[in-house]
Amino acid sequence: MLTVLRKLLDRLHPTFSEGGKLERLYPAYEAIDTFLYTPSDVTNTAAHVRDGMDLKRMMSIVVIALLPCFFMACHNTGYQANLAIAADAQPIETWREPVMSSLGLEHDPESFLSNFLYGFLFWMPIYLVTLAVGGTLEAIFSIVRGHEINEGFLVTSALFPLTLPPSTPLWQAGLGIAFGVVIGKEIFGGTGKNFLNPALTGRAFLYFAFPTYMSGVKRVPTPGTEELGVGVWTAADGVSGATPLGAMGTFKVQDATEGFLPSVQTLTDFSWWDCFVGYIPGSMGETSVIACLIGAAILIGMGIGSWKIMAGCFLGATAMSSLLVMFSSNPEYAITNLGPHWHWVIGSFAFGTVFMATDPVSASMTETGRWWYGGLVGVMTILIRSINPAFAEGVMLAILFGNVMAPLIDYFVIQANIKRRMARYAA
Repeated sequence: MLTVLRKLLDRLHPTFSEGGKLERLYPAYEAIDTFLYTPSDVTNTAAHVRDGMDLKRMMSIVVIALLPCFFMACHNTGYQANLAIAADAQPIETWREPVMSSLGLEHDPESFLSNFLYGFLFWMPIYLVTLAVGGTLEAIFSIVRGHEINEGFLVTSALFPLTLPPSTPLWQAGLGIAFGVVIGKEIFGGTGKNFLNPALTGRAFLYFAFPTYMSGVKRVPTPGTEELGVGVWTAADGVSGATPLGAMGTFKVQDATEGFLPSVQTLTDFSWWDCFVGYIPGSMGETSVIACLIGAAILIGMGIGSWKIMAGCFLGATAMSSLLVMFSSNPEYAITNLGPHWHWVIGSFAFGTVFMATDPVSASMTETGRWWYGGLVGVMTILIRSINPAFAEGVMLAILFGNVMAPLIDYFVIQANIKRRMARYAA
C-alpha cells in the first residue's frame, strides 16, 4: 500500500513542480508528501538558525507531549458537564444529546466512558474548526509566497483549542485562530520569524474581544435556576462551579468574616489535590498539572523544551507570590495572600510554563537569557494575577510580555558575554 502511494505521489510531482499545470498548488502537494514520508531534501547540520532539530520531528514530539492534555480536555470537560447536568436534573438540549442517546450513554459523572465521550463532543468541534480555518490560511499564505506548508501549524492547532473554555462558540474559535495565524505569525514571515506565540496571540485576541465568554463570567440563565455570577459556567456551557483562580481573584478581603481569609477549598470545594490532578472547571486542556508534567518530561527528555525556562517560571512565580504573602499587610483581594503552592496548580500556570513559554521561536535563545526570561514570566504572572483582579489569569499576558522582551534579554546577555571576553583578552 505504501509503495503504491509513493508511486502515485511521484507521478503527480511533475504536475505540481515548476512549469507544471498546478504549479501554484505545489505547497499543498509538498505538505501531503512530507507528512507521509521523509522530505527528499534534508540537511546534515542545523535545519535553520534557531534550532538544529528537524522541524517535522520536533513538532510531532510536541503534539505527542500534548496527548495527556488532550485526554484531560475530553475527560474533565465531560466530567464537569455531567456534574452540572446531574445537579440540574436534566441536560440542556443540544446536538450532543442525540449523539449520547444513540450511543446508549447517560450523563453519569461516575462513568468514564460517558465523561470522555461527552467531553469529546465539546472539544473536537473546536479542534476541527481550528484545523480548518488555520490550515486554510496557512495554505493560502504558502501558495501566495510560493513556499511549502511546514509543520509549525500542527502545534499551534493543537495548543489553541486547549486554551479555550468548552463554551466557546465555534465562530469565535475560527476568528481567534485566524487572528493568531495572520497577525501573530504570517505577517512577520511565517514559522520561525514570529516574535509572539501564535496560539497565545489568538487567545489574547478572544480574551479582550469577548471577555465574558473567555473568562467564564457570561451569565446564561438555565431553566429553574437564577443567573450565576462571576467565574461560573452553567450547565449549558458544560461546566458548573467557580474556578479556584476566579474565586480567589474576586473575593475581597473586606468581605472576610472577622478578618479570616477563606481558603481556595472553602470558596470552591476544590482541594489542592483536585487542582493538581485537574478535576476542576477551566479551559479544556489547562487544568491538569499532572498532564503538563508528563508533557514536560517528554519535551525535556527529547531536548525540545528548555528546562531552564520552566525552572525560571517556577522560581519567579514562587519568589513573587512568597514576597506578596510576607509583605502585603493590607491586601484588597484574597489572591494576594495565596501561597505559591496554590499558584502552581490553579489556572493555566503549569500549561503555560511547559508548552507556551518554551516556544523555541518566541522565547529567549541564549542559555543565560532563558533563566531571565522564565523568571520574568513567573514574576509577571503573579503580579498580574494579584495586583489587577480584572485579569485573574496572568500567564497568558505574562508570556506575551516575555515574548516581547526576549530579544532585549538576549541582547544584554550577548553584550555581557562580549564585555567579559574583551576584559579577559585585555588582561
